[in-house]
This record gives sequence, structure tokens and C-alpha cells, in this order.
Amino acid sequence: MSVHPSLSTIRAGALALAGLLTVTAMPATARDGQNGAIIGGLAAGVVGGMVGSAIVNGANNPPPPPPPEYRPRRVLVEDEPETVIVRERRGPICHYERRKVWLDDENFTFKRVQVCE
Repeated sequence: MSVHPSLSTIRAGALALAGLLTVTAMPATARDGQNGAIIGGLAAGVVGGMVGSAIVNGANNPPPPPPPEYRPRRVLVEDEPETVIVRERRGPICHYERRKVWLDDENFTFKRVQVCE
């Protein structure tokens, strides 16, 4: 993966770096004490962190957008109601069941028996 920062990102970083160097190159006066050095160091760290992160984050291309989701659309179709035909049953409905059949008081067996409703 190659890193190609955009030109605007490089210009912004160079401008911030030039501003930082200009501020740090000014001569110190007698009033500048420890507070000025601490604040200057803090500002330099903040600006340097912003410039560095701008260069690193600007170097990567943004990820491509996700592909669109194709879902079938629901279509409401108003048709005439269907005609329902009800027919009477022709005969009984039958099925087979296994039933226990006793041979005597102690023995039994299972047999298939046809049951009609």
C-alpha cells in the first residue's frame, strides 16, 4: 500500500510547521519564565500532533461506499376476489391405525386397522 498524501494536506502541514518555527524562533524576553516555556512546549506538541495526524489521515483514500442493496419491491395489486367453490365430501375419509388386540388375558399383539370418519 503506497502513501500518497494530497497536495492540500502537504500545504496545510507545511503552513502549520512554518508558523510553529516562526513562533519558536522569536527571541525570549525577561518576562518569559517557566510558564511561557511550558505553554510554548504544550502548543508545539498540540500543533505538531495535528499536523502529523492530518498528514497520516489525509494520505489514505476514503473507503468506497457500500454497494446498494437490491430488494424486491412489494407491489400491491388489487384484483377481483377469487371465486371459492365448496364441494361436499364424496364419502368418508379413511386411514390406518395400529391398535392393540388382546389374544387372551396376558398376551396381545398389534394389528393395522382401517378407521373411517
